[in-house]
Amino acid sequence: MSTLARARCVFGAHPSAMDTVLAVVVLVCMVAGSFVDPHGPESVSWGLRTPDALSLALMTAGAAALAFRRRQPMAVLVVTGCVSVVESITGDPRAPVVMSAVIALYTVAASTDRPTTWRVGLLTMTVLTGAAMLAGPLPWYAQENLAVFAWTGIGATAGDAVRSRRAFVQAIRDRAEKAERTREEEARRRVAEERLRIARDLHDVVAHHIALVNVQAGVASHVMDKRPDQAKEALAHVREASRSALDELRATVGLLRQSGDPEAPTEPAPGLARLDELVATFHHAGLRVEVARTDQGTELPAAVDLAAYRIIQEALTNVQKHAGRQAKAEVSVVRVGPDIEVTVLDDGTADGEVPDGTTEGGGHGLLGMRERVTAVRGTLTTGPRYGGGFRVHAILPVKSRTDAAAQATEATGDPV
Repeated sequence: MSTLARARCVFGAHPSAMDTVLAVVVLVCMVAGSFVDPHGPESVSWGLRTPDALSLALMTAGAAALAFRRRQPMAVLVVTGCVSVVESITGDPRAPVVMSAVIALYTVAASTDRPTTWRVGLLTMTVLTGAAMLAGPLPWYAQENLAVFAWTGIGATAGDAVRSRRAFVQAIRDRAEKAERTREEEARRRVAEERLRIARDLHDVVAHHIALVNVQAGVASHVMDKRPDQAKEALAHVREASRSALDELRATVGLLRQSGDPEAPTEPAPGLARLDELVATFHHAGLRVEVARTDQGTELPAAVDLAAYRIIQEALTNVQKHAGRQAKAEVSVVRVGPDIEVTVLDDGTADGEVPDGTTEGGGHGLLGMRERVTAVRGTLTTGPRYGGGFRVHAILPVKSRTDAAAQATEATGDPV
């Protein structure tokens, strides 16, 4: 680190010491300026003039006030301005007492706003220049009087420029900090959304397959002694359901692995293409399910396809858990204009129970459905049917917002 850089660090840490040193330097310059005769025999002569006691007192007062310029800039400007006016009227016109007022004006301009700088700067220039021109010993057009006007203007302009630069640098820093906070908040939001999505998938997988395992295990226990063949078939379904649960859990948890992990799953997420397989698992568990579809040939975004599949899976799981063995479910997937409608109906509940998540303290089935539908900007309605049973109805957009924007751009030829 250079000597200048070290000095800046020291003075930056101790601004009062810096102001004191500045006051001493200004006093030395004013006193030295009073001893100089620029019009001597040898162009510039030293020691030809001696300032009187009043001039020395005014110089000392003006320089001493600069030691407090950061704490009270306006008060220091008033003091140095008054000292300069008195010196302009009573003292040697070449005594540079106005130097302290120029520095005080610079400080005010650097620490306030532009309107204040204009008002205070014009007032200071007018008062000091007017006092020198109208009440001073020199003619009004003397160059010393014009120098007062010029130097006060330079002080105000320099202070305003420094303040503007500081404000510009601070604005850049604020924007950088805001951008960094925005990036961090966006990263946290994405992590929270991904955690919520994985939690929904885990809930759907576990709820569906464990419900099937529970039903088939109950059947096997019931018929084990009298119909061992049927019990073996039920146990086979239990084994198949547990294997499917493990596979889906492995695929879901595998998303948490690093991207370079060779064991990360590569199979696509389930969708409506696997609806028949899903319904077959419920058939094996003893639930009667009828399916009606008019969406053949419809290509859905991956998120919408997964949401439709999970909604049907969760709704049928709720029917299996709460509606009893004699329940019947109906599933319909219908393309209606720009949307696809998914509806799951059942014909009644056993023992007056209601589906998961509809009562206080219940599970998270319906909540997970609603979150999935909201994530793809769809709508979901659920509730009991007139005469018994329950209804789940979801309206999902066939095209995502990104796809719609891309098609609009292609149609208009005007990128947004």
